[in-house]
This record gives sequence, structure tokens and C-alpha cells, in this order.
Amino acid sequence: MTTGLLRGALAGAAGTTALNAAGYLDMAVRGRPASNAPQDLVERAAEDAGVHVPGDERTRANRLQGLGPLVGAGVGIAVGALAGLLHHALARRGRELRPAVEVALIGGVAMALADVPLKALGISDPRTWSAKDWASDIVPHLVYGTVTRAALRRPGTARRRPL
Repeated sequence: MTTGLLRGALAGAAGTTALNAAGYLDMAVRGRPASNAPQDLVERAAEDAGVHVPGDERTRANRLQGLGPLVGAGVGIAVGALAGLLHHALARRGRELRPAVEVALIGGVAMALADVPLKALGISDPRTWSAKDWASDIVPHLVYGTVTRAALRRPGTARRRPL
């Protein structure tokens, strides 16, 4: 179990790095600005929890700008850890998910954990997103799922029966 958890956390860290790179590439190619959603989410969650982020206006804004991506990295590592547990449990039984299913599951869980709180806290409403907005969200999460899955696979292991 610990092996799956640790391997998954490391895979999630690799996937998070890939997700960030895909997002930054999209920003560079399309000339779009960074999203304020991560820091807005941290700010709203802190307010709702009664936690004050200290500092004058500028310092507080800088802290929130740093905390947003840190929370995102934590989510990516946690999703990777869960994927690692599932991957390990299936491997012990000689089974595995089909690659496309595993990528979609890993990426979809990470995307849900990023987007559902935005809706729940009133920061963004995915129902109002354009096709470009959705692409800017889906593509990096599929990259995350792909890299996380690849990092979970050990070279030289026997093939397992797909579910």
C-alpha cells in the first residue's frame, strides 16, 4: 500500500509539472493571461473557514498568488497518490485499467477537484465557459492524466489483463 501511495504521489507531482507546462504553453501560444481562479479559490476558502491571510494589500495578494498554485500542486499530488493506490491494488490482482480509461479517470478526478470548488464557492460557473475555456481546462488535465499514468507504470513489468 505504501509503495502505491508513494509511487502515486511522485507520479502526481510529475503530472502536475506537465499540467503546468501545458497551461503555460497555452498562455504563450494564445497570449492569454494567467487565471486568477486559484488565488480566488484560496481567498474564498480562507474567508469561509475564518482564516485571515495576513499582510497589507500587496503582500496579501502576493501570498494568495503563491498559495493558489501550491494548493493546485497539492491536489495533483493527492490525486496521483490515490491513482497509485488503485494502480497498486489492481496490479496485485494481475489487473489494470485500459490506458484511455485510466488517463480519463485520473485527469477527470483532478479536473473535478479543480472545477467543482470554483462553482461551489461562486468563483466561476463552468456552464458559462466557451469552447476555448473548456479546451484550456481539459487539455492540461488530460496531459496530467497521461503523465501520471505513465509515471505509475514500472518498466519491465508483466502485462496485466485489462478490466
